[in-house]
Amino acid sequence: MTTLKIGDKAPDFTSVDQDGNTISLTDYKGRKLVLFFYPKANTPGCTLEACNLSDNYERFTSLGYDILGVSADTQKRQTNFRNKFKFPYPLLADEDKSVINAYEVWGEKKFMGRIYDGIHRITFIIDENGIIEDVITKVKTKAHTDQILK
Repeated sequence: MTTLKIGDKAPDFTSVDQDGNTISLTDYKGRKLVLFFYPKANTPGCTLEACNLSDNYERFTSLGYDILGVSADTQKRQTNFRNKFKFPYPLLADEDKSVINAYEVWGEKKFMGRIYDGIHRITFIIDENGIIEDVITKVKTKAHTDQILK
């Protein structure tokens, strides 16, 4: 689980989104960023979380936030996920896990008595200067917007 905390400089990254566009943290300089990590595209919990953020997208943009989702899914899977639910924000296809590892969200998980390695559902709120404003480790998928804009 991540050791990054409020006040830390957010790790820089460069990756590709669902359309093959290169996206870096520096692209968001001067804007607040909601950087949310989710285990797998098009699964129930991940869909609830992503749709909750999408449904409140105008609230976020009116407050100066951009949103960026990250998982280790392929570009094709991310494209299908984004198109199916018409998400207004990009999804990084972090297949090499470079962003996932930089933010330390990969690790041991337990589900239904099974232990395995995977992506922890964690959200980072990054300010205009690239500093972590908040780290949400206990994401409520149906009410994630309220957790962020508390």
